[in-house]
Amino acid sequence: MIALNFPEPRFKTRYHENKPQIFDEIRLQWVVLQPEEWVRQNFISWLTNINSIPSGLISIEKTISLGSLSKRFDLLIYDKLHQPWMMVECKAQGVILAESVLRQILLYNMVVPVKYIVITNGHLCYVADRITEEWLFTFPVFPS
Repeated sequence: MIALNFPEPRFKTRYHENKPQIFDEIRLQWVVLQPEEWVRQNFISWLTNINSIPSGLISIEKTISLGSLSKRFDLLIYDKLHQPWMMVECKAQGVILAESVLRQILLYNMVVPVKYIVITNGHLCYVADRITEEWLFTFPVFPS
C-alpha cells in the first residue's frame, strides 16, 4: 500500500447547469466532477506532473468488451512503445479498496494485459506487478 500525496491542484473548475465540472486536460473537455472523477484527475496530475508521464500515453475511460458485457476502465497508461503498461482503477475517496475492486481490474486485465495494475481511492494506492503477482510498496518506474 502506498499513501498518496497529490500535487497541489491546479484544475480548472466551473458550474454548468448547476453541476460542478472539471476540465480534463487529457480529453480536452469539461466533465462532471463526481467524487471518482476528482480522484482520477488528481491521479492523472500525479502521473504527469510528479512522475513526468507524457499525457499522450494516458487513455481515459475507454470501452472494452468482456464477452457480451461492455466495461470502461478508468486509466490505461502506455509505455514509450505504445504498449499497454499500467491500468488504474479509481474509486471515490470514501470507497474501501476491497477485494471486489481488485477483481474488477483483474477482469479488465484479462482483456488488456498490462505489467502493473493499480487501485486507488485517492488516499491509498495498491500496485500489483503482474509478473511476480506480489504487492509492491513503491510506484513503478516508467520504462526508459
